[in-house]
Amino acid sequence: MATITLRQEATELLQELIRVDTVNPPGNETRAAEILREYLGDHGVAAELYAKVPERANLVARIPGSGRGPRLLLLSHTDTVLADPSEWGVDPWSGELRDGQVWGRGALDMKGQVVASAVALASLAREGFEPAGDLIFAACADEEVGDGFGLQWLCEAHPEAVRAEYCVNEGGGDRLVLGGRVFYACSTAEKMSSPFRITVRGRSGHASRPGIADSALVKAAPLVQILGDFRDEPELGPEVEAFLKAVCGEVPAPEGAIGAARAVHPLAGDLIESLLGTTMSPTMIEASKKRNVIPARCEITVDCRILPGRARAAVEAQVRELLGGVDFEFDWIEGQGGTRSPIDTPLWDVVESFVAEIEPQAEVVPLLLSGFTDSHWLRQAFGTVAYGFFPMRAMESELAARLIHSADERIDLDDLELGVRFLRHAATECGSLRSDR
Repeated sequence: MATITLRQEATELLQELIRVDTVNPPGNETRAAEILREYLGDHGVAAELYAKVPERANLVARIPGSGRGPRLLLLSHTDTVLADPSEWGVDPWSGELRDGQVWGRGALDMKGQVVASAVALASLAREGFEPAGDLIFAACADEEVGDGFGLQWLCEAHPEAVRAEYCVNEGGGDRLVLGGRVFYACSTAEKMSSPFRITVRGRSGHASRPGIADSALVKAAPLVQILGDFRDEPELGPEVEAFLKAVCGEVPAPEGAIGAARAVHPLAGDLIESLLGTTMSPTMIEASKKRNVIPARCEITVDCRILPGRARAAVEAQVRELLGGVDFEFDWIEGQGGTRSPIDTPLWDVVESFVAEIEPQAEVVPLLLSGFTDSHWLRQAFGTVAYGFFPMRAMESELAARLIHSADERIDLDDLELGVRFLRHAATECGSLRSDR
């Protein structure tokens, strides 16, 4: 019988996983979790399913450690965003292998990393790997929507299943060529997703007689423009500061940061543009339900992202100052994320050592995410050092960014194999650390 390579093993498992439709909503992640449980079981790794409701299971598997070292969690999610088949060149759930790439919804976000984590765990188990601390693999539900079926629920209901000192998750690994130098981005922090709602009130009336009404929609219109034009006073957090020092050779003043980064490469400026302060993007508006009724009430929903460590009360004060002179009601809708992990940790050393192995001239730089991932649940619950890193060299980072959540999503097999190599490296290097380091 021919020996199957880790590349082939990962390719076949990824194709199988993509063929399971886990678009969220509704998710149906249990089907994916069962495939992973069966695969891991075939290689001697026991896995448990944890489910708030039967159809939305989370899988947790582990190679037990001796207890002499820290635990490492390989974190991922099995749900995906939707896909419109009419926009695709292949069936989004075909898992088609074409020109050395696996196509399908979730290939990049993030069933590729799910599979790489599973194969890393299974292959290490076959080799008899015995870590100092538990090596844990979690393939969670409900990351894309966040309705409380995934990692958030696990941290609350089954904390010991996912408690770990270190975690590798999504959100980084892009290979960037800036100013003729090579960098790999490792995400160590994320902004808080904190959308809010502005409500403006007026007096309703018949649309044929606008003079006797007081349209809330018309009163709200200037507010939409003001919020859309908002640009915060720039400040440099530790992640952006370290990124700029590496890329530019020095740390520029906050007001000159974008220009200094763009002078090295336009992409460098684009990467930090939304990371220097609070951003506000009006995205939804609701007013009259009928064409001939002037609305007495208008709601504006604003997607707001706040720097780690900044208080929402300060942001609300900014909004009220911006929109001064107009009566409105302000309500926060939610607040998630806004966490960071330190950069100077043993896990950072692990990432650097892998990059030095595959591309010695490259440098690892920290990245603050403008969005958020499941990492923040671990940071909040356990103080976990959580990084986003899944290295990609074959596919350019700008193309990968365009394909995520879009049509014709796909992953290069070279990158899938590289991901398996990195996760094995992380497991073995972290597995040798002592708790008292």
